[in-house]
Amino acid sequence: MSKKVTPKSIDHSKWYTDIILKAELADYGPVKGTMVIKPYGYSIWTLIKESIDLKLKKTGHSNAYFPLFIPKSFLSKEAEHVEGFAKECAVITHHRLKTDPNSNDLIVDPDSKLEEEVIVRPTSETVIWSMYKKWIQSYRDLPILLNQWANVVRWEMRTRLFLRTTEFLWQEGHTAHSNEIEAKKEAIDILNLYKDVSENIMAIPVLTGIKSEAEKFAGAEITYCIESMMGDKKALQAGTSHYLGQNFAKAFDVKFQTKNNKEDYVYATSWGVSTRLIGSAIMVHGDDKGLRLPPKIAPHQIVIIPIGKSDDDVKKILNFFKEHIKNFKDSGLRVLIDDREDLSPGFKFNEWEMKGVPIRIEVGFRDLNNDQVTIARRDTNKKEVVSISKVNERIHNLIDEIQISLFEQALDFMNSNIFEVNSYEEFKKLMSENKGFIKCGWDGNSKTELIIKEETKATIRCIPFEQNIKNKKCIFSGKPAKFEVIFAKSY
Repeated sequence: MSKKVTPKSIDHSKWYTDIILKAELADYGPVKGTMVIKPYGYSIWTLIKESIDLKLKKTGHSNAYFPLFIPKSFLSKEAEHVEGFAKECAVITHHRLKTDPNSNDLIVDPDSKLEEEVIVRPTSETVIWSMYKKWIQSYRDLPILLNQWANVVRWEMRTRLFLRTTEFLWQEGHTAHSNEIEAKKEAIDILNLYKDVSENIMAIPVLTGIKSEAEKFAGAEITYCIESMMGDKKALQAGTSHYLGQNFAKAFDVKFQTKNNKEDYVYATSWGVSTRLIGSAIMVHGDDKGLRLPPKIAPHQIVIIPIGKSDDDVKKILNFFKEHIKNFKDSGLRVLIDDREDLSPGFKFNEWEMKGVPIRIEVGFRDLNNDQVTIARRDTNKKEVVSISKVNERIHNLIDEIQISLFEQALDFMNSNIFEVNSYEEFKKLMSENKGFIKCGWDGNSKTELIIKEETKATIRCIPFEQNIKNKKCIFSGKPAKFEVIFAKSY
């Protein structure tokens, strides 16, 4: 199975698609730009989702659900916001089909035209703030800390499975606060939550910082972001958290009575991560044999492959090993026994390597007679022989080792591909060779940023929180640097 995967070094884009299809994560949907997330891929998303959901609930957030359909007039209330999404909106104009009497084909019934067009949710700020208008009157109603797990539609022209699709799954948080300090703290707290999930659950190191004015979310005052480096050294925006100020409160006239009996507009945040996180896990950890999943997001952390000549042999092997299997499951490990008939051990090994299962245990009669089993770890592709009495202890240690190993490999790769440059010529040379992230000075001028983007296809991925601009000059203009930034090509 793995031999059919296009090597990363030959065609990274084809390699990425091969893995998604052959590991059975997703498939192409019937409408251009859509995808079907298959059970194995959805299991990964469920594990990511559960880890985020638990953290959000621990920090006082509640889940809710808002409508998929948004009146067009709502988007018109926040000019900058609607401009940012106008070209991606799916618009509903009619609500009924009928049979054409001449051809028996289904056609749109012209009599079913809507009085007001409806937008299929590209994001939910507008519909949520229309409800906050009803719910918020006093400071006693604040803060509101809501999250929803939903699908959104953005009519993309160029799509790629998981990374950019017309419809995708995500969580979007929308909070309302009585003051700026509390709202900004919320946005930063969520950014740190995303960083924690990325690094400690998905084993993907990230850089954190602020988006430039040109790259920030439409309608936001400040956009905070986590940026990760993919295996081809391009950047992926893995999550964003936005301080919205009072923009949406003013657009929807959401005021509250303060403790001092004055009226003020509500302060807001919004934030989200999506199924593109699965795409990042593929590109950060995958190799030419397929996926390499961190144990915390692996649907099966262990696959046990009994090796016997007959079904009776397999049953005897599993019966002998059943106590260990019970111990694995009792300790919360996700274990799969691959006892499928008429498939060779080699086929099974390849399949589970493709699917990125962290640990494979191979058990045969010879192993049992020698009081041992063979353990293969996916992160290093190495095998080791372990005595049966030590299996439980070794497996539990390996789960932690593999999680850490994958993170450290990704961190070393990212750090070794961050370059600091002082001349625009060097900058262009590195970008033309796709050398990764470039740290440099920037004068803060949006025109400078645009010229660099047009000439090199690189964008400012983030303005890091920690700044060192002493004696630094803008990479392009030569003027004193206002910011130290990270440039990269991106998805």
